[in-house]
Amino acid sequence: MITTRALECIKKADTIVFDRLLDENLLSVAPPESEQIYVGKAAAKHTLSQDEINKLLVTKAKGGKTVVRLKGGDPFVFGRGGEEAEVLLKNGILFEIVPGITSAISVPAYAGIPVTHRGVASSFSVITGHEDPTKEISSINWKNLAHATDTLVFLMGLKNLPNIVAKLMEHGKSPNTPVGVIKDGTWPEQATLTGMLKDIVVKVHENKFVSPVIIVVGDVVNLREKLAWFDNRPLSGKRILVTRSRQQASSLSQLLIERGARPVELPAIDIQANGDYSELDNAVLNLKQYEWVLFTSVNGVDAFWQRLRVLKQDSRALSGLKMGAIGPATAQALADKSIMADYMPDVYTGAGVVAGLKNHNVAGQRFLLPRANIADNEIVDGLSSLGALVDEVTAYRTLPATEAIIKAKAMLVAGEINVITFASSSTVSNLVTAFNGEPININGAKVACIGPKTAQTATHAGLNIDIMASEATIPGLVAAIEEYYKKES
Repeated sequence: MITTRALECIKKADTIVFDRLLDENLLSVAPPESEQIYVGKAAAKHTLSQDEINKLLVTKAKGGKTVVRLKGGDPFVFGRGGEEAEVLLKNGILFEIVPGITSAISVPAYAGIPVTHRGVASSFSVITGHEDPTKEISSINWKNLAHATDTLVFLMGLKNLPNIVAKLMEHGKSPNTPVGVIKDGTWPEQATLTGMLKDIVVKVHENKFVSPVIIVVGDVVNLREKLAWFDNRPLSGKRILVTRSRQQASSLSQLLIERGARPVELPAIDIQANGDYSELDNAVLNLKQYEWVLFTSVNGVDAFWQRLRVLKQDSRALSGLKMGAIGPATAQALADKSIMADYMPDVYTGAGVVAGLKNHNVAGQRFLLPRANIADNEIVDGLSSLGALVDEVTAYRTLPATEAIIKAKAMLVAGEINVITFASSSTVSNLVTAFNGEPININGAKVACIGPKTAQTATHAGLNIDIMASEATIPGLVAAIEEYYKKES
């Protein structure tokens, strides 16, 4: 979760200095040329000290950079944001504080534990749990804290949980007080243990909980039994590899997130501009020679309209032409340009396109087919067999995203992925390339394919197909994954 204002800041950052426990997918909205510096801290392991972070912020800002200091949670809730702001002020650097969403309320909410609830709790406290138990004098007033508010929320307190429990009971908190310990809050791996002060330490030990955790103490913990929601979504806890291009991954990822999954966006392909537009430009300037323009992807639509603009043309150049779209996403891309598709096949594949056009009397008609540089010949050969004339032109290039593919390979081999999705044959081929001729090791991950052609490519690569979309669309692919796990449960 992130605020709209924070996203706006990331989108215009020259430099991003970011912390541990952040979803690094948030960085994908930053300008491609932005500098991204990790300064995360874990117990006894700091990438940079706080003084070094302060100096880094000052140096980058004085160098004329627009700097975003991206913190987990809220910068002013145990985030040391105030300290960093004081340093900036001292050095004459203008700054803006963007409030965040603190884990003190968001993580309990994801566990179905409201920190306040009518008739149960009307107040709550947020306390650091990261005190050294060997300190002679605690900075926490345990005597007052034990009864000050109805709900107590401890951050960063796993290591000191035995001390927290002992102090609360020492100062009069009932041993039967409900306690919830939430690990990896808001992530697919989120797990919640509930118990009481008298037994929660043993439960945490038995279940091998590790940081990061949030500890909630109070009667509101009992509400989890009714209000737990995050754990109950169809794909909760599943890590799903999204192998679409960088430009297309977000739609699939969003659907997966809504169903509780953790999408891992490691694009196997990059969509890039074509180096030579002479063929496409010639076609655009001579559209009157065609009866049809057939689009097989959203990328083709985008590239085509980009060339229209470059050539000082607009949608009026398409007057009198019939427009075809391979599926609903491509048809929607046309609709966004105020163009309604005249034809969309019932089956969203190359074979489906050709089969549907048999009833359109296309013999002798000329088709313009703007698409990727590596597209196969299925549509061209099929239309030719119907007597149509086809001009196939390269509108954009599809290239392997080498660095991302290597990362995907490492995660698969390590068994960190539950499902790998293939939304096109090219994503399969490029992932195969990552293994350099070795057998593809996906270490138990399930394989989900958007359609039969993609599945055929995956099968030829030696992969077993576990999940097949009944409708060759992104929503269809997600629905198939969801159905698979429903049957498994």
